[in-house]
Amino acid sequence: MPVIAAILVSGLVVQLVAHRLKVPSVIFYLLIGVALGPEALGLVTLETFGSGLEIVVGISVAIIVFEGAFALRVDRIRGASTVSLRLVTVSALVMFLGTAAAVRLFEGASWEIALLIGALLVATGPTVITPILNVVRVRDHVATALETEGIVNDVTAAIVAVVIFETLLLDDLGVPATVFSFVERLGVGVLAGVLATVVIYYLLESDLVPERDVQASQFLVLAAAVGAFAAAEAVAAEAGIAAAATSGILLGNLDIENREEIERFAENTTLVVLSFVFISLAALIDVEAVLQLGLGAVALVLVIMLVLRPLGALIATAGVERFTRPERLFIASVGPRGIIPASVATLFAIELELAGNVAAGELLVGTVFAVIFATVAIEAGLARQIGDALGVSPMRTIIIGGGRVGRALATRLERRGEYVVVVETDDEAIERARSEGFTVHDGDGSDTETLRDAGVEDAKRVIAVTGDDDINLLACQLAITKFDVDAVYARVNESDNLDAFESIGVKGIDSPTATAVAIDDEIERPAITHWMNELGDSHDVQEVEVTAEELAGKTIRDLNAQIPDGTFVAVVSRDGENHVPSADSVLEYGDHVTFIGDSDAVRRAMERFHPHD
Repeated sequence: MPVIAAILVSGLVVQLVAHRLKVPSVIFYLLIGVALGPEALGLVTLETFGSGLEIVVGISVAIIVFEGAFALRVDRIRGASTVSLRLVTVSALVMFLGTAAAVRLFEGASWEIALLIGALLVATGPTVITPILNVVRVRDHVATALETEGIVNDVTAAIVAVVIFETLLLDDLGVPATVFSFVERLGVGVLAGVLATVVIYYLLESDLVPERDVQASQFLVLAAAVGAFAAAEAVAAEAGIAAAATSGILLGNLDIENREEIERFAENTTLVVLSFVFISLAALIDVEAVLQLGLGAVALVLVIMLVLRPLGALIATAGVERFTRPERLFIASVGPRGIIPASVATLFAIELELAGNVAAGELLVGTVFAVIFATVAIEAGLARQIGDALGVSPMRTIIIGGGRVGRALATRLERRGEYVVVVETDDEAIERARSEGFTVHDGDGSDTETLRDAGVEDAKRVIAVTGDDDINLLACQLAITKFDVDAVYARVNESDNLDAFESIGVKGIDSPTATAVAIDDEIERPAITHWMNELGDSHDVQEVEVTAEELAGKTIRDLNAQIPDGTFVAVVSRDGENHVPSADSVLEYGDHVTFIGDSDAVRRAMERFHPHD
C-alpha cells in the first residue's frame, strides 16, 4: 500500500509541476520511476506487483487508448485523413523494417528479435503524445494526425509484436501463420469493441439510465473500455487493445447524452492510470542492461530519431498542402515511444528468461527502454522548445459564432494563413463548420472556461459574431478583463447597442453600416473591392509594425531595396494618424506600415520590417 500510494501521489504532483512549467509530464514519470526502482530507492521491483503486473498494465492501457480514441471524431480525422492514413501504414512500415534492420546491424541480434523490437518501437501512443499536445498548441489537423497515429499504431504494434513473439520467436511457424494470427487477433479485437459499443449504447439509450444521470453515463462508458478489453483478451492475447480502441472510436462518434461530462471524466481517469502505469514501468528499467548495449544502442537511437522518423513524416505529409513546412518538421521531430513498447517488452523479457534465453530478454528490454528513454527525454522533454523554434504554435483568432458570418470570416482569415478557432454551441452549425474544415470548439463563448479551453490565452484577437448582442458583449468583456486580449471585435446586431461595445474598448461593426459600406464600395470602386474580396489567392494586404532597428530613420526611397518586387507601402500609421507616404517619408521604429501586393512578396516584406514578435 505505501508503494502504490507513493506512485499515485508522485504522479499527481508531477501533473501539477508539469502544468506549471509547461513541460510534458512523461519526462517526469521516467525520472520518478527510475528513482523509485531498484537502481535507486528500490521501492518498486518486479515482485511489487507479482503476477498482477500484466493485468494492471493491460487495463490501464485499455483506459488510456479508449480515452484517446473517444476524442477522435470522424470530422476531425477527415481534416488530416491522408496524413493519418500514411502515418499508420507506409510510415509505420518504414519504421518497423528500418528499426529491425538497424537492430540487426548495430546490435547483432537475430532476425526474430530484431523484428520483435522493430514492431514494438513503431508505437508512439496517447500516453506520450497527449502530454505533448497539452503544452504545445498546434493546429487541429497536426494534433489529429499525431493522435490518430498514436492510437492506431499502439494497436497494430502490440498485436504484431505478440504474433512475432509467438509464431516466429517461440514456435517458428513461418510468415503465413504470422499473418493469419495478426488478422485473427485484430478481428477479435474489433468484434469485441463493436459488441461492447452496442451493449453500452443500448443501456445509455434505455430507461435504465435517465438522461440527467451523468455519473451512470460516465461509468457505463468506462465499462465499455474495460469490458471490451477483457472480453477480447479472454480470446486472444493483445486483442484487448484493439477492442478498447474500436469501442472508443465508435462511442465517441455516436450521439450520446452528457458527452462533455463523459470526456472530462475519461480525461481525469486517464491522468491517474497514466501516471501510475508509466512510473511503475519506468521503475523496472534495467539501467545496466541499457548501458551494456554501448554504442550500438546510441547508433540505433540516432537512426530512429534522425533518419526513420523524419523519413516517415516526409512520406506522410508529401503533397498535402494543408501541412506547412514547420508542421512537417514538427511531426518529424516528435515521435516518442510510450507504454506499449515498455509493457510488452517487459512481459516478453520475463517469458524469455523463464525459457532460459536470458541474453535475448536483456537485449530486448535494454534496447526498447534505451529508445523510450532517449525519445521521451529529447523529443517529449524538448517538445515545447522544438515547437517554439519551428513556430508551430500560432497565435489564435477566436471567432465566437459559427453561423454564416462566422464561417465567412473564418474562411477569409484562414486563406491569409491565420489560425482560427470557432466557438459554437449549436450542433448543426458545429457540424457544418467542421465539414468546411474549420477547427471548432463546442461550448458557450460567453463562458470563461469555454474560452480558456478554446485557447484564448494564446489568442491575438477575439471576434464575437453571434446573432445575440448580449452574448457578444459578455464574450468581449471576458476576453478583455479575464484574458487581457488587446484586439477585440464584435458584430453589433442592433445599432443602438454600438456605444455599449465601444465603451469597453471593443471595435463594433453594426450590420446596417457594414452593408451600406459594402454597397458603396461596389458602386464606386468595384475593381479594388473585388480584389480585396479575393485576398489570399495570390495577393494580400497586411499591416505590420516596424521592429527592424536598422530600417528605422530611413526614407521610403532608401528602403526600396528592402521592399521585395511585387509589393509597396500603401499607408504609414503613426500616433493614430494615417497617410500615404512619399518617397521622402521617413519611417520610425514602431510605425505601422500597410503592404499591398503579391502574397509572397507581402509576406517577405513583413518578415523584413517586423522580424521580432
